[in-house]
Amino acid sequence: MQLTHVTAAGGGRLAVREAGPPGAPPVVLIHGWAQTGAVWGLSGIHLPGFRTCAVDLRGHGESDDFGDYRDSARWAADLDAVLARTGPATVVGWSYGGLVIADYLRFHGTARITALVLVGAITEIGRGRPGGEIGPVMRAALPAAITDDAALAEFCRAMAPALPAGTVGDLTASAATVSHRVRGELFRRDVGSADVLTAVDVPTLVVHGTRDEVVAPAAAEYSAALIPGAELSLYPDTAHAPFLERPARFAADLRRVAG
Repeated sequence: MQLTHVTAAGGGRLAVREAGPPGAPPVVLIHGWAQTGAVWGLSGIHLPGFRTCAVDLRGHGESDDFGDYRDSARWAADLDAVLARTGPATVVGWSYGGLVIADYLRFHGTARITALVLVGAITEIGRGRPGGEIGPVMRAALPAAITDDAALAEFCRAMAPALPAGTVGDLTASAATVSHRVRGELFRRDVGSADVLTAVDVPTLVVHGTRDEVVAPAAAEYSAALIPGAELSLYPDTAHAPFLERPARFAADLRRVAG
C-alpha cells in the first residue's frame, strides 16, 4: 500500500491509500463517518487486476482538517480531486460515503464514474429524509458519540456485533482519531438527493445488510428504487459492514460491477 496525497479545493490535502498495479482500472473507496480509508484493508479483500484508492475524507485519518463540512460543493470538489488523479473509476461509498457520492453527482455528474457501489449507505441527511433513514444503533449513539469516546467505542462495537474483537478495536482506534468538532459537523447538514439519484446513468449496485441497525435497509431500498437499473443486493444476517462481515461475497460483487 502506498500513501499519496491530492490537493482539494481550498488547499487542504486528502490522503489516498493506493494498492494494486499502476494503470489497472481504479476503484475509489470512500469510508463512513468517523472512520478512515484504512477500514477497507481490514476486510482482507483482494481485487486482482484493479488498483484500489481508499480516500481519507477531510478531517479523518491522514487528511487535513480544513474548510466547510456542511457544504455539498466542498465534498463534491474533494472527490473530484481524487478522480482527477485516478481517471474514470468505479466509486464505492460506505455509510456516510454514499452521501459524499451524492454530493459529487450533484455537481459533476457521472463523467468520471464508470460504476457505483453503495454499501450500507445514506444518500441523504436531515430530518425526514428517506435516503438517510437511520436505525436504533445510530439513534442510541447520538449525540453522545460525537464528544464521548466511550459512547463512540460502544457504537463501533454495536454497528456489526459479529465482528472479531480485534477488528472492533481497529475501528474504535480509527474513530477516536477524528476530532469531536468534525464528528459533529458531518451531522449538521440537510441534503435531499432524489433528483441526483434519478439522473444516475452508470451501472449501480446497492449492498445492504438485512440486520443493519445503523442505516436502515429502507434507505437502500429508496436509493435502489430511484437509480435507473440499480441492482439491490440484501445480505442476510449482516449488519452495517457487509465488506467486513461477508468479504468474499462483497469482493465477488464488486469485481462483477467494476469488471
